[in-house]
Amino acid sequence: MWHKRSRRRITGGKVKEKRKRRKSELGRETLPCKVRGNERRKKVGVRGKGNQKTRLQFAEKVNLTDPDTGDTTTEKIEEVVENPANPHFARRDIITKGAIIQTSRGKGEVTSRPGQEGQINAVKLES
Repeated sequence: MWHKRSRRRITGGKVKEKRKRRKSELGRETLPCKVRGNERRKKVGVRGKGNQKTRLQFAEKVNLTDPDTGDTTTEKIEEVVENPANPHFARRDIITKGAIIQTSRGKGEVTSRPGQEGQINAVKLES
């Protein structure tokens, strides 16, 4: 997948290519983070010398913060209740930023990006 300008004009005509495609315009396949028993992380090389991004493939725990007390605890994820990114993600137990998850201490909203940061942080919702 390439992230670059479209080859078509608004009228539907073809745009003449001015240069070859660059490696920096190359995209990647999505790696959805799912709720599963054993956690698995994947390191991906990104732009820059030696820079890496950690992608979380399977998750079982979440860092849940209680906004009233400010305490953060590690809790077990039971299921994905709702995901505003895509209604089918909740059915498939895929976690993204903004997803509502059920934990052992109640519901929480995911505030981190598991595919970018390699961990799941959430804020406890009022029950």
